[in-house]
Amino acid sequence: MILIGIGANLEHPRFGSPRDTCEAALAALEEREVTVLARSRWYCSAPVPPSDQPWYVNAVASLDSDLGPGALLAALHTIEEDFGRVRHARNAPRVLDLDLLAYGRAVSAPGEIPVLPHPRIAERAFVVLPLAELVPDWRHPVTGVSAAELAERLSPASGISCIE
Repeated sequence: MILIGIGANLEHPRFGSPRDTCEAALAALEEREVTVLARSRWYCSAPVPPSDQPWYVNAVASLDSDLGPGALLAALHTIEEDFGRVRHARNAPRVLDLDLLAYGRAVSAPGEIPVLPHPRIAERAFVVLPLAELVPDWRHPVTGVSAAELAERLSPASGISCIE
């Protein structure tokens, strides 16, 4: 199972709202040898770390593709660039963010790119809640903890709410 996180918190000049931009990005995946199998509902989340930037729209999607992890990550970055994302500062506002969360049971060796599973997959409510909704039985390939268990561990004040 291939899992990605998708998010945005800035309006896009062509696609509009962050949610509409994320929907357009999912459609763009289909043009790059990637099939979107399912998507969680959309969530609204506070920026991490806390700041005065706009809140994010986030979801998790499961994919199917013959692309390997490196090629898939490159495709995700190309879509971000095509949508106008500029990487100038960590945690900056963005028109689109696509993260490769997990690629099957793959676990990267130290220093290997991409890092799998995503190193912060279990720490971010904006990933954990949509992940637990989409695939509650998914298990972290290193810790063995399920998505549902990760969601149960979240603080009630996690700064995220479902908007769909």
